Amino acid sequence: MYPIEFLPSAKKELSNLDFAIQKQLKEKIILLATDPSQLKNNIKALKGEYAGKFRLRVRDYRVIFRIEDEKVLIMIIRIGHRKEVY
Repeated sequence: MYPIEFLPSAKKELSNLDFAIQKQLKEKIILLATDPSQLKNNIKALKGEYAGKFRLRVRDYRVIFRIEDEKVLIMIIRIGHRKEVY
């Protein structure tokens, strides 16, 4: 299991969302930390400005994260609606 850390801005973005969406996002983030292979269809490597990072799709929302192998942790960078997050 990977430990998860949030940037302060990502925590704020998450707290500003509806409770139902927050709950779904948290469930998927926990699943990402425990077994990323279960979400392989919803995870995609990003290019351009976000090169080296990944996105997790949860309904119309995206979780932008990176995996820090040297620290063995998942850093959540951004959370938001798909129209606004990129």
